Amino acid sequence: MSQQAEPIQRMAEELAKLPGIGRKTAQRLAYHLAAQPLEAVRALAFALAEGRESIRLCTRCGNYTAGELCAVCADPRRRQDILCVVRDPRDVAAMERINDYHGLYHVLHGILSPMDGVGPQDIRIRELMDRLKGQEVSELILATNPDIEGEATAAYIARLAKPLGIRVTRIAHGVPVGSDLEYTDEVTLSKAMEGRREL
Repeated sequence: MSQQAEPIQRMAEELAKLPGIGRKTAQRLAYHLAAQPLEAVRALAFALAEGRESIRLCTRCGNYTAGELCAVCADPRRRQDILCVVRDPRDVAAMERINDYHGLYHVLHGILSPMDGVGPQDIRIRELMDRLKGQEVSELILATNPDIEGEATAAYIARLAKPLGIRVTRIAHGVPVGSDLEYTDEVTLSKAMEGRREL
């Protein structure tokens, strides 16, 4: 490899670490960036670094935010008595795209996966239970992905929440089994919310 190509190769290696970016795409992106004015590349790098530095977790739900509360939790028009549990902030964004849900969220930042050593103490289940005991919740919607780990996580949370007298529902399986909410279209998500069932 020539010395001139090494920086492009290093750029490609870093870009390839991003989800959904394969080796060829990473290489194309690296060459594209190499052809851009240095100021444009600096602006991109600055936006990425500044954005990452300013992102924190909402103190209430665990969604990404720049302030103490995310936009959903800070919105007084949202229903305070309905809580939708999702795996990560990408799922909040997916659910918000359907414009049919007007309650609040709780972001777990993971799912139960004993094979990977992820137990209840490793995700935000304790924080969820604190919220359920500390606020009036009439319905808890479990919107984890419809795969083995997502189903196990939903069943575990349902077992904890039911004794509190809260109606626990699961989104319907209009969402294809094995898929991610992040990549599901709005119509499918909307139908899944309409067809949710009690656990």
